[in-house]
Parts: sequence; C-alpha cells; structure tokens
Amino acid sequence: MARKPKAGSVYQRNNVWWIKYYSKGQPVYESSHSVRTEDAERLLRKRLGEIATGAYRGIAVERTTLDELFNLVIADYRENGKRSVDDVLSRLRLHLRPKLGKMRAADFGSADVRRYKAARNKEGAQAATVNRELSILKRAFSLGSRHDPPLVLHNPPVEKMPENNVRTGFLEKADYEKLLAELPSYLRLALVVAYHTGCRLGEVMSLRWPDISLASGEIIIRAENAKSKKHRMLPVYGDMTDALRRQKAERDQKYPQLEWVFHDGSGNRLRTFYKAWASACERAELDGSLFHDLRRSAVRNMVRAGIPEKVAMAISGHRTRHVFDRYNIVTDKDLAAAGEQMTRYLAGQGNQGYTAVLQPALDASASIQKDPEPSTPSTGV
Repeated sequence: MARKPKAGSVYQRNNVWWIKYYSKGQPVYESSHSVRTEDAERLLRKRLGEIATGAYRGIAVERTTLDELFNLVIADYRENGKRSVDDVLSRLRLHLRPKLGKMRAADFGSADVRRYKAARNKEGAQAATVNRELSILKRAFSLGSRHDPPLVLHNPPVEKMPENNVRTGFLEKADYEKLLAELPSYLRLALVVAYHTGCRLGEVMSLRWPDISLASGEIIIRAENAKSKKHRMLPVYGDMTDALRRQKAERDQKYPQLEWVFHDGSGNRLRTFYKAWASACERAELDGSLFHDLRRSAVRNMVRAGIPEKVAMAISGHRTRHVFDRYNIVTDKDLAAAGEQMTRYLAGQGNQGYTAVLQPALDASASIQKDPEPSTPSTGV
C-alpha cells in the first residue's frame, strides 16, 4: 500500500525551528523565527489551514516591508509620467523611509499611523505636509494589495489631518499693474497670461510658439502639460495681445530658433523664477504674493465679468465645481457691490422703504414724548 505523503513537517536549523509544507504541489520552506517547537507547529497549522480554505497567498505578505511598498509607488509614478515624482522621492527620503521603511507591512496598523502623525507634529510639520505623506502611504498599501501575488492582505485606515490652509490671496488690478512694472521684461508675459487666463505655472512655462495663434486669438494648452491631462484652448484678449506680440518680436530678432515662449533673458528656456518673482513682489510692496494667486484672481475676474462659470472653468482648467468655488473668492468689494445692486433692485420694485413705512408710528411716538404728563388732581380735605 502506497504511503500517504505528509502535509507538512517541522525541523530544526541552527537552533531555529522551520516548517515545510506544499502549495500547488511545490514545497515551501519557512522559518518560524523561534527556538520553540510549539511556535513552529502553530505556524504550520496556520499555513495548512490557509491552504485548505484558499486563503493562502504565499509568505511574501509576511515578509513585505513598507520600503518595498514605497518602491511600488515610485514605479507607478514613473510609469504614468506623473510630474510630482520628485516630490514623492523627497518625502520618502526625508520622512517616510527613515520612520517606517523597515516595518513589516503585515504588522502596520492604524496605531502606527497615529504615531507617525504625532511624530511629524512634534517636528513642526504642517497638516498639509503630513497629509501629502499619508497619501503616499495609502497609495503604497493600495498598490501592494493589487500586486500579483498580493504583497499585503489589508489596507489599514489612513485618516488625514484636518487642514485649514486654503489661501485666499489674489491681485487687484492696481496690484497687477504695480507688479507688471517691477518684473524683468522677460517675465512680464507670464504675469499677463496667468492673470488673464488662470493658467498654472507649469502650463505657462510649457508654452511653445506653435501653441499660440495671434491671428485666431487662441492659445493651446497641450494635454501632456495640463494637470487634468486634457487638451484645452484659451482666448487671447486684453493685455495678452500686445504682450505676446512684443515677446514674439524679441524672439524673432534675438533667438529665432527658440521654440519656447519663455526664456531667461539669454535665450535659454525658463522653467521657474521664484527669486525674480519674490524680488519684484518686494519692490511692488506685495510681499507674500504667489504666482498661484493669479489663478484665483483670474477666476474671480471672469465671474465678475459675467462669463458663465462653465466657460470660466474650461479656461482655467478646473475639473470640479468644488475646487472652482474655492478659487472664486468673495471679497469685501464684492459684498459692497452686491449690497448696492440689491438696493437698486428693491428701489425699482416701488417699495416705500423702512422710514416711510414706519413714519406715522415714529411721528406718534415723538408727539407723546413732547406732551407733558397730566398732573394728579388734588383731593383736598
């Protein structure tokens, strides 16, 4: 009679007990990391139970570290051509890997998330900064669970911290003109385009001359340069026409081979200009103003001008109404204008007004206050 093969066994190697079992006909050797036979037998029973119920996913899920999951995030960002990959690499190198990288993913839970947030708070990190790091952590577990074979069997809840850092900065027309006068000549067009269209800095800096048609009054934002990854058209109007013509004339005269619209004043492509921007803002007495404030300004100006919100969203590149509303900031001037508009509207309805309606009652009250109180008659004795 043939001997029935054993489902699994335990054996000792260098004082540590190991187990052997079979998955899909192939032997699997796994350390119990213990010098006690009981621990190895308990692990073997667990593995045999997982195999019997179909829950076995290999020992990779027991060995996977957060460092390995972070590598999946980097690969995902690179494969999908995400421009924020450098930011992710920086956050991993400075914070996530040193604090969490060596931990086993199977042991990581919500308590570890709370400890990480507490540690970053103690270091003085802003809520928005910590939340960006938590987004990477959450993405790491999501990719690990979808890996084949899975590298993790659970996604711990990663609750983000409440943020209260929504900026409300914008430039009024007078501020825009002051800043325009202080910026170097090669940067003025960037200010004009962003102030009129609400383009993001990366979208502005990615413009090429073939993307601009002065004849038809259009600018093309290519899908690969847009945050939404969607192609869109922008109108050329106002100061944009003259600024674009000046920039193109300078380019045709000095750098006819330059494809990029924005250069550093020497014919080299310009990507960022933080120092020049900060210096110009300081001279214009607009310290703290950001280039992104132009985006809020453009949205508000378009709404004030009566442009339908759907069209304004198409120009600025906002995909959701929620985010668009955050940029459509209401100012004191907006409220005052609304008050004046409502006053004119109600006056046009033929209303008598507060004072006119209550005048009879007011006159009666005033008359009572003027009349002396009647004297009490004397009764005599």
